[in-house]
Amino acid sequence: MRTPVSSIGQLLPGSRRGKLVLGAVLLVLAACVVRFALFALVPPGAGKVVREVDFPKGSSLRRFADELEKGGVVGSARLFVLQARLLGASGKVKAGTYQFSDAMTPGEILRKLVAGEVYEKRFAVPEGYSIFQIAEMLESRGLFTREEFLAACRSPEILREAGIRGKSVEGYLYPSTYNLVKVADAASLVRMMTEQFRKVYAERFPPLEKSAGMSRAEVITLASLVEKEAVTPEEKPLIASVFHNRLRKGMPLQSDPTAVYGLRAFGGKVTGTDVRRNTPYNTYLIKGLPPGPIGNPGSGAIEAVLKPAATNYYYFVARNDGTHQFSATLDEHNRAVRHYLKEVPAEGTAPQLRNDRPNITGRR
Repeated sequence: MRTPVSSIGQLLPGSRRGKLVLGAVLLVLAACVVRFALFALVPPGAGKVVREVDFPKGSSLRRFADELEKGGVVGSARLFVLQARLLGASGKVKAGTYQFSDAMTPGEILRKLVAGEVYEKRFAVPEGYSIFQIAEMLESRGLFTREEFLAACRSPEILREAGIRGKSVEGYLYPSTYNLVKVADAASLVRMMTEQFRKVYAERFPPLEKSAGMSRAEVITLASLVEKEAVTPEEKPLIASVFHNRLRKGMPLQSDPTAVYGLRAFGGKVTGTDVRRNTPYNTYLIKGLPPGPIGNPGSGAIEAVLKPAATNYYYFVARNDGTHQFSATLDEHNRAVRHYLKEVPAEGTAPQLRNDRPNITGRR
């Protein structure tokens, strides 16, 4: 069947109908160009929407784009994939967890994906910090409440999983920097930290523990005292030697931080009231080690306990410059106290072992 000449003429560019069809096509194309330009250049929001999105290895860019659209970060998953292909970025995206906001353009999102700028929510645990101090740090940063974290630290289930015989995980939260992006709750964080402790300890210390003739609980408890007392890393073996010497001789450890554990953070000084306070941890009143750690020691303090310096020291006093004066006899110690503290503490009212220099925050 032949098409009438008149119908063909109506579709030719010079005809009125042809012009209308061509105009309509051009309008659609222009609308598409404008729509894509607005999508590519204008963010969908003002930054009020923030999303953390996983891009697993081997995942498709389209599925990732769907997540971005559902989360309100991009206006169209289809256009996002189109832009990625036009820019040659679709095959260059790196796996990881990312954080995006609705104030970002698709180009900015793609740049982060190609560069592999993964999102990290980092939390650093200083050496020596107690569970109470860690709880306060987490709460101050809006991560978990103090009560949530402390409850997780005392969880019977977590203690059983970690093989810890004690009332809490104190001493077994390894001081390190943790990425909390995928940490859903305080219990998950505690498990992550105790697992890191287990890994580090298993790699470095079992042979030393065996030769030292100490249980793991004893090692960690004594290491927590060394960590609290020491200011400089090189003095940890010396401080450990003082405690070992006192334990062998049956002398009380008289460690300042034990007198205030569970009551307040140790800031470098204790009072006569502190050393006379009757608590299970106060080594001015109890013999031997306290019933458990008073903080979370790092590898340096643990190693110092397992490999202490060979000394005849039984005392030390702070020089107020970050180091200590160590003494073998009480007379030597009292002379050092007079020199560095300008006074001799009265018996039973002030410590013989002290660290008058607080750490950076003053809250150890």
